[in-house]
Amino acid sequence: MKKLFILPLLLLLASCYNQERNCKDFRTGKFTFTQKIDSVEKTSTFERTEDLQIETFEGKTDTASVRWVNDCECVLQKLHPKNMQEKKSISMRIVTTKKNTYTFEYSFVGESKKEKGTVTKID
Repeated sequence: MKKLFILPLLLLLASCYNQERNCKDFRTGKFTFTQKIDSVEKTSTFERTEDLQIETFEGKTDTASVRWVNDCECVLQKLHPKNMQEKKSISMRIVTTKKNTYTFEYSFVGESKKEKGTVTKID
């Protein structure tokens, strides 16, 4: 009888847990993003306004338009693509926020494969 009582209680407690998402705090500002590329950690920095994102990676700067779908989701489109791959828009969704960081999912628009990353706000 005790087991039947514990299971609903655990389900109730688990359903009450909400991940923090203060997305508005991360719409604009200066950020860093570190990722592994071919087993090597690489860091890019970017500054985002309400409608532009300027990113610097390995000494090269690129600009993308930002279109916010809602407080936690946006679509990025490079303004000066150099090839067909760069012409594809990127969908980005903030999943969780914590102090000065956010975890996000991103993918090319229309593709189901999603990647995850964590960004740190520096200003």
